[in-house]
Amino acid sequence: MAEHSGQYRAGQTALLATAEAVDPLVEHWRQRFDPCASAGIPAHVTVLFPFLDSDRISSAVIDDLRTLIGEHSPFAVRFDEFRRFPGVLYLAPEPEQPLRALTETIWARWPEAPPYDGQFAEVIPHLTLASSQQVHELDEVERALATQLPATATISSVTLFESDGKHWSRRADFPLLG
Repeated sequence: MAEHSGQYRAGQTALLATAEAVDPLVEHWRQRFDPCASAGIPAHVTVLFPFLDSDRISSAVIDDLRTLIGEHSPFAVRFDEFRRFPGVLYLAPEPEQPLRALTETIWARWPEAPPYDGQFAEVIPHLTLASSQQVHELDEVERALATQLPATATISSVTLFESDGKHWSRRADFPLLG
């Protein structure tokens, strides 16, 4: 998720493609350098954040998500390249198009919930490893993990997470059925 300050609002929600198969490789570093990890979020690629506030998540929204996400097929992703945003080290998923398609499908249904509140002209799928203003910390993580790539995961669902202001919990899983 793009918000790395650790300051989440109670009732915020996120739709995430979790990559638990990658967790054993990255968990140590994410716990140290990615506030999302200590807030309860596993390794993931964000599909849509922020999504609708939790008080807007009705049974109709859940049904629509189940239908829209279910139209997509499960897919394997490979993480073998480090990239950076300012202050952020991440792994780039390949292929990224199925992740972009999920984001576009959900955003088209809920245009009032643009990815990252519309802060970025282009949404780039990524798995955050570390968020730090200290470049040497990002370099340390990259050096430590470089010999352990590639990592692979199967994306077979999208999970709705909800924040209580400090921690995130799973609220619903939506399988990709294709």
